Amino acid sequence: MVLKDTVRNQPSPFGIMRPGPARGEVEEHPMNVSDYTRHDALGLAALIANKEVSAAEVSAAALQAIETVNPTVNAVVESWSDETPRGGDRSPPFYGVPFLIKDLAITMEGRRNELGSRLAEGIVAPSDSSLMRRFRNAGLVTIGRTSTPEFAISTTTEPVATGPTRNPWNPRHGAGGSSGGAGAAVASGMVPVAHATDGGGSIRVPAASVGIFGLKPTRGRVSNGPDVDEVWSGLAVQFAVSRTVRDSAALLDAVHGGEVGEPYYIAPPERPYLSELGRDPGRLKIGVLLHPLNGRKTAAGVAAATSRTARLCETLGHHVEEVTLDLGVSWDGFVHANAQFWTANTAAWMDYIASVSGRAIDRSMLEPATLAAYQFGRRVSGLDVLGALNVRNAVTRNIGRFFTQYDVLLSPTVPDLPPPIGEYNQGQEALDGFQWVDRVFRRSPFTALANVAGLPAMSMPLFTDTDNGMPVGSQFVAGFGREDLLFRLAGQLESAEPWIERRPAVWAGH
Repeated sequence: MVLKDTVRNQPSPFGIMRPGPARGEVEEHPMNVSDYTRHDALGLAALIANKEVSAAEVSAAALQAIETVNPTVNAVVESWSDETPRGGDRSPPFYGVPFLIKDLAITMEGRRNELGSRLAEGIVAPSDSSLMRRFRNAGLVTIGRTSTPEFAISTTTEPVATGPTRNPWNPRHGAGGSSGGAGAAVASGMVPVAHATDGGGSIRVPAASVGIFGLKPTRGRVSNGPDVDEVWSGLAVQFAVSRTVRDSAALLDAVHGGEVGEPYYIAPPERPYLSELGRDPGRLKIGVLLHPLNGRKTAAGVAAATSRTARLCETLGHHVEEVTLDLGVSWDGFVHANAQFWTANTAAWMDYIASVSGRAIDRSMLEPATLAAYQFGRRVSGLDVLGALNVRNAVTRNIGRFFTQYDVLLSPTVPDLPPPIGEYNQGQEALDGFQWVDRVFRRSPFTALANVAGLPAMSMPLFTDTDNGMPVGSQFVAGFGREDLLFRLAGQLESAEPWIERRPAVWAGH
């Protein structure tokens, strides 16, 4: 029998919970790391709400988990122990749950915001961003920052400033990027959920690489404000990665919605996302894109896992068929437009950081690929950006037409397993800014489609590579604003092919 957590009344994927103490008491048994890692975020919140354990004890266990495994995976660049949860009545859905923020995009008052970069070293945020306030109001207790590649212009997390983040399944390999620190921290049991960003796959690529769940929301679903409206000309969004689907659903319930002056307004969901997990998605029409649009082939083990995902969907009653996808532009044109968005926006960002830090933008402060991207971006003209926006429009409308015929697009999240540490960045000194972005897109050709079109997409770790046991992510993309549909499907798939008991080699609860 599986009991239900008191939080949101959702079945716990971790099994039966301990009986609680008498009313008004907190059990006098400090939480050990093994107990801590057995629970997802909602499970931990339920223990705290039932006064079976205190928020301070849970945070202490999380900090011990970081101390245990971070020396191996190098996912957390800074941790602290002086934060406490908001909402003394324990009513917020994640009251007392430990949390980590990425060292980029989000700002937390009084904490450093260094962007994985020597250029921004020591910069301290003066105030909370809108999303940070919502994370606090949800009851989360932020205990540290996670690693990111320099200025997030990569899908591996191997910055010079803080060193490479390693994959908990095999530390000789990378953890994906750019939210590789968040992914490795969640996958290794440091925290059950962590903040992440996604401008071309940076939530979904790490999720696929380390075997966790990662959802990129629709453009405009989560605020980037107040200091910025669009990031990378509308390509980038913020949210989180988690070990369970229900944690992401409940967290999106807590943080979705715009602030005053947002550049986009989209309709709120009809009902809480968490409630979608138990709903039947119906018989969906799912198109399968097995190989990338750049003419290359998906690795055999990844293709096999994606095909197993397609067959699983068929056994659940969905109609599944292979498809082709017309972007409305050539692949080279697609990559070039993205390169203009990425580099021009990032060049302006770097100029601002340099003015604040007083440091020079040169090889002493930036990695070769980042400096090349800066130089390329400085040459992008206003007319170039308008041309790139025309490409964005063409892609958005063509992919939008696809979703008038299909409910969901299924593909691999990435076409290959994570490369060994050092391989991805090898030879970057010889590349210009466009060539670097082209390399990034060869590594992650499936994910950027949803960023350009502004669509919700998720990576699910349903299967593993049969040769080496590494996790393989399957990406599902839905039409604009249809996170509800993705959560229904995700709940169904998680129940049919659960992954929660799989443990990587580096696991805090061992």
